[in-house]
Amino acid sequence: MLRKTILSLTAATLISAAPAFAQEADIVDTAVAAGSFTTLVTAVQAAGLVETLKGEGPFTVFAPTDDAFAALPKGTLEGLLADPAALAAILTYHVVPGKVMSTDLTEGMTATTVNGAPITITLDGGAKVNGANIVQADIATTNGVIHVIDAVILPPQ
Repeated sequence: MLRKTILSLTAATLISAAPAFAQEADIVDTAVAAGSFTTLVTAVQAAGLVETLKGEGPFTVFAPTDDAFAALPKGTLEGLLADPAALAAILTYHVVPGKVMSTDLTEGMTATTVNGAPITITLDGGAKVNGANIVQADIATTNGVIHVIDAVILPPQ
């Protein structure tokens, strides 16, 4: 029942937000067109990951919004932008190889990220990845799918 409710809410959200996304574009171009991922796009560029995320894929990206990046402790983002290797490690923790749609998500599911560390999906109280809420799901791109999240998730140290 909870899963059906989540999927219904997700479908309604996607229908109302559909014009904001370029459905015929790759992950990077879709993020640029959305307008709410400027920090993520800047970070992807700084980390040298643009060509990777424009590649064939498929990829599943858990994409933090600009507000999610703004919520990081003061100086964190600036420090990461100055350290491309650390930035790449965090950004690749938001990417799972393959195309994982919201209907594929199950309670307690784990997936190995491109970073090599696992993430955990929970559904109780709404779909989450490592505690970050999935606020919009299943944004189709030509090389995968984007799920919008409300926090930056950090790999285990």
